Amino acid sequence: MNILILGGGGREHALAWAVMQNPKCDKLIVAPGNAGIAQIAECAALDTEDGGAVTEFAGEHAIDLVIVGPEAPLAAGVADRLREAGFLVFGPSQAAAELEASKSFTKAICDAAHAPTAAYGHFTDAEAAKAYVRAQGAPIVVKADGLAAGKGVIIAETVDEACAAIDDMFGGAFGGAGAEVVIEEFMTGEEASFFVLVDGEDVLPIGTAQDHKRVGEGDTGPNTGGMGAYSPAPVLTDEIAQKALDRIVKPTMAEMARRGTPYSGVLYAGLMIENGEPRLVEYNVRFGDPECQVLMMRLGAQALDLIHACAEGRLADARVDWAEDHAMTVVLAAEGYPGSYRKGTVIGGLDGLPEDSFHQMFHAGTAQQDGKVVATGGRVLNATARGATLAEAAERAYALVDAVDWPEGFCRRDIGWRAL
Repeated sequence: MNILILGGGGREHALAWAVMQNPKCDKLIVAPGNAGIAQIAECAALDTEDGGAVTEFAGEHAIDLVIVGPEAPLAAGVADRLREAGFLVFGPSQAAAELEASKSFTKAICDAAHAPTAAYGHFTDAEAAKAYVRAQGAPIVVKADGLAAGKGVIIAETVDEACAAIDDMFGGAFGGAGAEVVIEEFMTGEEASFFVLVDGEDVLPIGTAQDHKRVGEGDTGPNTGGMGAYSPAPVLTDEIAQKALDRIVKPTMAEMARRGTPYSGVLYAGLMIENGEPRLVEYNVRFGDPECQVLMMRLGAQALDLIHACAEGRLADARVDWAEDHAMTVVLAAEGYPGSYRKGTVIGGLDGLPEDSFHQMFHAGTAQQDGKVVATGGRVLNATARGATLAEAAERAYALVDAVDWPEGFCRRDIGWRAL
């Protein structure tokens, strides 16, 4: 098969690595890719949110399957354009991608499906939102309704902090994503990520993970796109996963199909678990980043078989073969992230790193410049490792971190602390 992956981050490097393990893959192109992806696949400069350009490119390169990595092309309807042109696509339609593109849409779906989630209010003006916050009290969660690259969520400890967040959002801090705001009850418990494949009808669980959103050790400081992750998530037991499937995921998928917008692709359910009961925090319509890195590390070559079955509507016959293993990924970020940071700093020490089914350095925000690898983003590298235990995976991941020569970078040293 000739395969095209859209995206250029750590998630897409992990997907590309897993796809390349599978003999079904004859040729792999990643657009736009990054310096790490370029070592294993062909990279192409392509506007991944332009459905016409992507469809034309897929035709010119005889692509058999398109895997859409990030949410933006899905929200822009790229999967629809490709399907209309007869291509096999892994990723939901624009209408189904509303589950991530609009938090108020997701809340309405949950209401219709009776799926347990946080109590909420949806607002289009700041004063009404602030009045709701004052009535509810704090802590409370303020969310930009639209896509904000994982950053449009403020957990406000005080009413004043919540009101300031509302002013920031309506004032354009998150661009168009903050034109509408969802305010939610603060849920207590432990958060975990549950990943399922859906082909419109059938649902196949493919793994659990936990990530660390906050920038500082002990889960302190501002939210980021994710500073590390591990799989499986100990808190998401088989029993709780089954409850999440029966009460949250399947009713949501049934409601989407009832509305004429069946879901196809990977669905990421962010769950809050307390006293053995799961509630929905949010849906994402693609693999999480950095959760994808640990899932791909554990799934390996079979990831492509599962993605292919999902795209062709054959999930009823698909099975996941899990090893009794653990994986961890540690994000190396540019000093200053998630605030302002320098770009273009040189990263050394990458050439000598082990690359096998137990160790991978996935690139997230890198480029090749004058023969050197330079940092181009906030989250730059993902040191990812597998082990028989989480402690072994952690030891291997941090050994990768320590081998990198990048004074302008930093990481958290406590990824997996809850489980460890």
